[in-house]
Amino acid sequence: MAKKRVVVEFGMGTSIRSRNYTEAAARAIRDALWRNSLNVAEFFGFPKTAMIIDVEIGIQRPEEVDREALVGLFPYGTPSITVVKGGLDVPKHGSDGVSVIAHAAIIVSFDMEPAHG
Repeated sequence: MAKKRVVVEFGMGTSIRSRNYTEAAARAIRDALWRNSLNVAEFFGFPKTAMIIDVEIGIQRPEEVDREALVGLFPYGTPSITVVKGGLDVPKHGSDGVSVIAHAAIIVSFDMEPAHG
């Protein structure tokens, strides 16, 4: 396979009140996806289902993110989600709560192996 990167998108998401790390990650993904409407699959002559989607989420508590819930956000393609320590937990003034900030990087690639034969 000759995996070739064609697009990188970035997004940020928050969970201000509920301290929900999965929701903050989902909002970061939506921010990256909805920022642009790209027709890269059509440009290269591939069906949208051929998109190889690598997602990296940076968040303070990676273990609290439901990766399977995030896969469902992608309408097509094959997403692979990695969650690492990053993002930011911001303490709320005058309480013991925090606001959660997640960052997402979405990389779209295609298998561009030349046809042999």
